[in-house]
Amino acid sequence: MASGQRIRRRDRRGRGVRGPLLPPEAPFALTRAERFDGLVRDEVNRLGRRWGRELAGVEFVVEEVPKVGPRGDVLGFDEPVPLSLTRPSDGRHPLRIVVFRRPIEARAGMGGAGGRGIDERELARLIRDVLVEEVADLLGLSPESVDPSYDSPDD
Repeated sequence: MASGQRIRRRDRRGRGVRGPLLPPEAPFALTRAERFDGLVRDEVNRLGRRWGRELAGVEFVVEEVPKVGPRGDVLGFDEPVPLSLTRPSDGRHPLRIVVFRRPIEARAGMGGAGGRGIDERELARLIRDVLVEEVADLLGLSPESVDPSYDSPDD
């Protein structure tokens, strides 16, 4: 093609150029990961209002899935996939509570092939319960004393 020539795009049937249905700033344009991060952030802020002093040195982190150790022995065939874990301080990083997005989404019914749609309330409840359990374990308290709205898995 010679320089100076324009590329013409066809506008069939008068529909015009197609583009995104929603602007990127719209809340519906958030990815699953961004929505998940927002739910975790909301729950950490809620817990921080009550336990801020005790959680001041704790960092909350979201990771996709649990990492397998160098020998591949972290997750065995008969072991359940962890939803979260607490990593002690190693000198470079503070104590961390790690929440795993994919296993929590799968448990909340967002696994994809299961046919169920996104259940935001169930996802938010599960994130709340997972974080409450981790904070309770860290503080040496029962989950019910950390958050009276905690849903015991035994119920």
